[in-house]
This record gives sequence, structure tokens and C-alpha cells, in this order.
Amino acid sequence: MTDQLDRTAEAGAAPAFGLGSSPLRSDALPKALGIYPYAADLWAEGLLWGAVLRSPHPHARIAGIDTSAALAVPGVHAVVTAADLPAAEESDRPVLAAGVVRHHGEPVAAVAADHPDTARLAASLIVVDYQLLEPLTDPEQAFNGPALHPSGNLLRHLPLRRGDQEVVGEVVVEGLYQVGRQDPAPIGAEAGLAVPRPDGGVELHLSSTDPHGDRRRVAARLGLEQDRVRLVVTGVPGATADREDLSFQVVLALLAVRSGRPVKMVLTREESFQAHAARHPALLRYRHHADAQGKLVKVEAQILLDGGAYADASAESLAAATAFAVGPYVCPNVSVDAWAVRTNNPPAGRMRGEGALQSCFAHESQLDLLAARLGLDPLEIRRRNAMATGDALPTGQAVTCPAPVAALLDAVAEVPLPALPLDEPDTDWLLPGGPGGAGDPAAVRRGIGYAVGMVHMLGAEGADEVSTATVRVSGDHATVICAAVDAGQGFATLARQIVQSVLGVGEVYVAPVDSDQSIAGPSARGRHTWVSGGAVERAALMVRHQLLAPIAADFGMSVELLSIADGKITSYDGVLGMPVTEALEGKELWATAQCRPHPTEPLDEAGQGDAFVSIAFCAMRAVVDVDIELGAVRVVDVTVAQDVGRALNPGQIEDRIEAAVAQGVGTALLEDLRTAGGVLLNPSLTGYRLPTALDTPDVRIAKLVEERDVVATFGAKAVSAVPAVVAPAAVAAAVRAATGLPVGRLPIPPQDAVVG
Repeated sequence: MTDQLDRTAEAGAAPAFGLGSSPLRSDALPKALGIYPYAADLWAEGLLWGAVLRSPHPHARIAGIDTSAALAVPGVHAVVTAADLPAAEESDRPVLAAGVVRHHGEPVAAVAADHPDTARLAASLIVVDYQLLEPLTDPEQAFNGPALHPSGNLLRHLPLRRGDQEVVGEVVVEGLYQVGRQDPAPIGAEAGLAVPRPDGGVELHLSSTDPHGDRRRVAARLGLEQDRVRLVVTGVPGATADREDLSFQVVLALLAVRSGRPVKMVLTREESFQAHAARHPALLRYRHHADAQGKLVKVEAQILLDGGAYADASAESLAAATAFAVGPYVCPNVSVDAWAVRTNNPPAGRMRGEGALQSCFAHESQLDLLAARLGLDPLEIRRRNAMATGDALPTGQAVTCPAPVAALLDAVAEVPLPALPLDEPDTDWLLPGGPGGAGDPAAVRRGIGYAVGMVHMLGAEGADEVSTATVRVSGDHATVICAAVDAGQGFATLARQIVQSVLGVGEVYVAPVDSDQSIAGPSARGRHTWVSGGAVERAALMVRHQLLAPIAADFGMSVELLSIADGKITSYDGVLGMPVTEALEGKELWATAQCRPHPTEPLDEAGQGDAFVSIAFCAMRAVVDVDIELGAVRVVDVTVAQDVGRALNPGQIEDRIEAAVAQGVGTALLEDLRTAGGVLLNPSLTGYRLPTALDTPDVRIAKLVEERDVVATFGAKAVSAVPAVVAPAAVAAAVRAATGLPVGRLPIPPQDAVVG
């Protein structure tokens, strides 16, 4: 339950619709009723079913593949291996393993048959001659171990040097921190339908979050022109990562082309865990130097990310981990060495706050160590070092956007603490372990922890961020055409609000997304609010000018003297007052526009450069109850203050923060995709523990700070990633406060919270 305690808002009541309001999402009711169409619900005449054979080994050489038994199964229409893929440009990750498998669950072959059970049976009959190789699973051994890939084991080394490297502080604290492998665990496993086209191409219906990127990659791997591949986005079941498994899309398309029939594939939950990328496990060594007053003098860090078998997004994640290694604090001298390496563990990739989350846990733990050493309150040491607008990142980039770190800390500190469970009757179920738990209530200790974090928005290090949108108005309704996928972040709702605000049209339809539309880019890092929202706004403003220009000419005034509000066009002097629907009667207006934020640059050999477009900040206070005999932890309350730039949809912001906090609690206490010798041990929703409603704390929003970022569309900042980054660090700090123990691992195992 989210309890908003305060919100900085513009004066006046919120509008009935448009920006600043909180309309119900159009897909909310169908999803709640279970009638929303997902990719797993698709059907086509003459449908075949696809199944993939995956490697049971994390590392092996493929000496041969015999598909004859699979082809002999009645009902089988196609069997494909790497040999069936046309020669394509060299890529880091193969669609189907060719010559060697590098991680457990890597796709080796695939089958299309007339029944899903037949397809899976046939896939199991494919005989692969594996010559087992020793898996390399320790990232620290990757530097000197055998090369797992032609390009070697080092995916990226990023050194960062700033200031005086010889300075030493009056107080020095050191720490070693570990972050485990967190899986996106999407509500719906990967699914899709591929339909062959008469021209030899293919049409894919997928829950894609990057339709143009997927189309480009599928076309390249199949040796097709891009215009012979069409991708239709179908029912994305929420996404907190980029659903990066390329092999799924390409294999599905290849089976359809080879069989000449529509092919549907729905992964099992175990396959889903094997197929998509997870968060990078990390090992972080830190040394903080401070003066006697607690001001940071120097930060030294070594960061090691386990990228798994393939590169995917490791370079980008490492850049964020390195640039934000110090956190939202001012420090004149910084020395960081960061590496991402290749192992035979499952591939790692994008997931909310990639890189930043791992560093946040470490730098916030270090601040708590410093506070304890100096006898300072944890809030006070953060206030003394808080970053502000105009300060520089360790990369040398000036923070030109609002950076209200001190204000965020003050906001969470002002909120009263929740009551103790034993202060109220009939609340024993609130204690760790619940009603009838094995623990002794006398062993429960309460802890309070604080954390602050930051994430970048949009792409980094020279990524070209661009989106295109078309707005068409006909009569009393408008249509938005934009290939920005609503992956749960609410972009479709925002697009409607933008058009409502600019044009005063109440009925706005957002067209389904497919790759025939102009490019909008992937749904990641809050980019659609800024880039696609900016494109929608610009197109709507162009339509607005088309609408108002003839009216202004009739009244002998400029367009700038007319305004649209509450569905009416009015002039500055009040002489004109016309309903928008009347002005639009019999007209059809449309415009297409692009939005492209200012460019960034790669970090140089010293980790310096203007690599990020903008940054969002968040502060949290977590309250936990810990049974110090059993190590059971219950997160009681999380209070959040967040830098949002401008609250375009307050209700949706609150929902997104609450969801991100729940995910952060999972990171802190539960979610750990475990491996042994590179083999996944718990690829199921019974073995991989996710937070439920009973694990989710009360989430109270102390303040949404609305200091507009002048270069951002509407001045708004991304919302979802930064609370997911900060929550694990805040929960860990609270457990540390309750137990007096160092707490250096995420998720926190029960034994790390046992005292004595």
C-alpha cells in the first residue's frame, strides 16, 4: 500500500485529463480480468509448434549432431541446427551453438511439429555428441583461464582516475561486497508466433520490447533484407529487462521459413530461466578515505562483473557501475578499476539499474562503515557529502540536471517511524516468521537504514537515442502512431495524456506497435517518456498549429495568442471561445515528428567523458524487524523521496515506485539464481524465490521532488529504475543496524543476520 505523505505539485487542482492527471490504464481491466491477449494466446491456421533442444552442459565441444531420429517422428515438419543458418556476419552470441556450447541451456537445435508434445519428444531424440570441457565459473579465474571465446575472456576493462591518487584520508574503511544473480522472472515466459510470407520472408508476432532491433537482428541472421521481416508486438506481460534472448526470435522465424507453416513457441518456465539474461553477479572491493569530519577525500574501488558466456550488455553495465561507483556524493579523488569478464555461467544483461545497483549496495555500505567509525548519524554523513547541481561525477561530467540529494534525505528523515508490532494487540503475525513461527518475539530487533542512489536515463557513451511519432486528428478523436512498446511503464497512457494536453481532444487511440512504423528504439532506462514522449509532443504541437493557424488568421491575431484548455480554444482577450470539437469538424490533420536528445561520448582511457544525458536520484529509509536467533527478516516499512523532474501521472509514479521497491526487497532478501559448476540449480518459480504481497512492505512516499530538468521532455525524469537500485542497499543497511553485523552479501542469507 502506498501512502503519499507529500508531493511538490503545481498550484491548482489536477486537470480532469491530460498531463498531471492519473487516468486508469486502458489495459488495466483486461489484465485484471485475465482476458488480455498475450503472445502465448496466439493461433493461426495450420499451426505447428516449436521446441528447442538445449545443452545440459555448461561447456562442451560438439563433435556431431544426429537429427535422423527426430525427423522420423510422425508429425515433425522441420529440424534445424546451426548448419541450417545462412552465413552471416560474425556475432558474439550464436543463434544455435556451433562447434561448442558455452553455458547450460544454450540452444543447440530446434524442431517444428504438429503438436507441442511431439515437438518436445522429437527434440529429445536429437543425439548430440558432446565432448565435455572443464567449465570456468569463477570470474576471478577468467583473467588467466583458458579462452572461452575467440575474442577472449575480457569483455571490458574500464579504469577511472580522477584527482590526486596519492592522497590518504584521516579515516579509512574497507569492505568486500557480493551481489548475486537476479533474474527478471517475467510474469509470462517468452512466447511467439512466426508466419512465413510468400516472398520468402517472415512475420513475427512477439512480446518484443525493441521491434526494430529484433527485426534487424532476425533479418541479419537469416540472410534476409529487412523489408522481408515484419515484427508485430503482441501482449508484453511486463518487462524489467530487455528480453534479450536473440535465439528465440531467430529460431522461431527459421522454423517457419523452413517448414512453410506458421510456428508457435511457448517456453516452459525452466526454459525461460535458461534463455534470457539475468543481472550481473558482482564482486566489489572498496576503500573509502575521509577527513575527521566525515568528508570524503578519496574512494578506491575494484569492480568485477560476471558477464557469463556472452557479451550482451556487459560493456554498458560496467560503464554505469564505474561512473556511479562513488554514488551521489562529492569526492575529489577517485581510483576505480572495473572489469567485465566471460565465464561459463548463464549470460548476464540488462536489468533495471544495471551496474548502478551493484555499486549502490557497495558505496552505501561504505558510508555506514564511515559513520560508525566516526560516531556520526548515517543521515548526517550522507548530508555532508551530498551531491548538488553543478558538481562533477568521477567521470568529469558536470551534473547539470537537478540533483536534490540533500532535499531527498531531509524528506525521508521527516516522516515519523512506524509503530512497533508489540505495541499493538493481535499483531504477532507481523513478526518475522508470521503467526506460530518458531522464533521468540524477545529475539526480534528493529533496524533502520538509509540509502541514496542514482541512475542514468537513456543510452550512454554515444548511443544514438531517437524516436518518431505521428499524431492524426479526425473529428473528435486522435490517433498516435509510435513504435514505443508499453512494457508496463505506461507509455500508451502517457501518449494519450500528451495529446489531450496539447490538443484538448478527450478520445485518443494509441495504435498497436509493429516494425512497419518508424523507429522508436527499445523500452529501457525510461527512454520512452523522454524520447518517444518528446516525439509525440512535437507531432501534436505541429497538428495544433495546423488547427489554430486559420482560426488565428480569421481573427487577425497570431497563433501564440490562442490557447487550448479544457477542450476549448480561447483567445488571450476572451473574445474567442470555441470547443475544439467544433474547430475540428470535417477536418483531418496529421503530423510526424522526431525527438533526439543531445549526444553523449564514450568514456576515455581514464574513464573521463560526458557519457550520460541525465541522471535521476532517490533516497530511502527502510525499517526491518530481524529475528537475530533465526536470521528471519521482515521489511516493515520503506519511505521514499524521489527526484522525478515533473510528475506527469502521479498515480502511475506511485505504482511504479511501489513495484520497484518490491523488486528491491527481492534483490535484498530472496532472489538468487544459483548455479553449481555452471548448471542452474533453481530454474523454477518454486526454487527461485520471488517476493509476494506478504513480503512487500508499506511503501510511503515522503516527497516527489519536482525540479524540472530543462533539457528533458516536459522536464520529467525516469521513475522505475532508481528505487529498484536503492531499496536493496536501504534494506541491507537496516539489517546491519538491527544486528550490528557487516552484511556484505545480496541477497542476505539468514546466517548473515544471526547474532551470536
